[in-house]
Amino acid sequence: MSKLSQAKKIAELLKNNPKKKFTARQLAEEITQLYPEDYIEKRKNPRFKSEKDFIQQVVAEIGAQKDQILKTSNNIFWQDKPRPRVYWYDPDGIAETASPDDFDSDDIAQTITTTHITHESELYPILIDYLKSEQKLFCQRIDEKRSSNNQGKGGNQWLHPDIVAMQPIDKDWNDLIRTCVKQGAGQRVRLWSFEVKKELTTSNVRKSFFQAVSNSSWANEGYLVATAIVSSSVEQELRMLSALHGIGVILLNTANPSESDILLPAISRVEVDWQSINRIVKENDDFKDFIELVSIYYQTGRIRKQDWNKIRK
Repeated sequence: MSKLSQAKKIAELLKNNPKKKFTARQLAEEITQLYPEDYIEKRKNPRFKSEKDFIQQVVAEIGAQKDQILKTSNNIFWQDKPRPRVYWYDPDGIAETASPDDFDSDDIAQTITTTHITHESELYPILIDYLKSEQKLFCQRIDEKRSSNNQGKGGNQWLHPDIVAMQPIDKDWNDLIRTCVKQGAGQRVRLWSFEVKKELTTSNVRKSFFQAVSNSSWANEGYLVATAIVSSSVEQELRMLSALHGIGVILLNTANPSESDILLPAISRVEVDWQSINRIVKENDDFKDFIELVSIYYQTGRIRKQDWNKIRK
């Protein structure tokens, strides 16, 4: 059995194929063939019903290990767009841009494959996985069942989002800088808000978008998240609404969260709306817990990983 970590296996493969661009799926297929003994136990996992399921798991792991892969060498590069994401090794240290012509249609099709989703709630842990690994956010699920009922039937869906997150922008700052910002009442964290839908269609796009507007009015950045946009006309509607109201759009890849795409970036607000936050804190216990964790970070500068990125059962 090899003593190399998966990230180092990938680094070795890239170094042995200089300037050749690999998708995550191609890397997964190559390393599982090069190091078959290292994957014997993983293949035995009963949740892998087929070879495709097994490879998809390795693809997802590669996406989550992007930072570790890049740390193995200064000459390893990656590129997100155009899709699919690719990795390569250049001995000359040149980050040459990839084009869609570098891949065949099967590569592109496989990167946008999604798993079957029967309920919106199944998307929450997938989105959290993406936000944690790719955006470095600390997330919390907000359950509308934990809200008071004084908004009337269905009223709570316009009050708070499905997922909220904290981005500690001062996490890697020098202590001197952190102290200066704290004393000067500067910004140390950014708060994000996410409204999740299975798909966006002509019949639900405006309602879904304005639900995200309503639910995210308090945050620095607000996003509408979906696994699919059914037509170009729906995408055009989203682009228009996003430009007017500043809500971003994320296209969530359920088969491989690391390949998800920020289709439209949110327009960032400098300050959060504390009055709106105070109202939601009074209405929802999950949101109150979230703000309490933000407060703890402000006071101590510490993040307990066990408090974040989890879904209450």
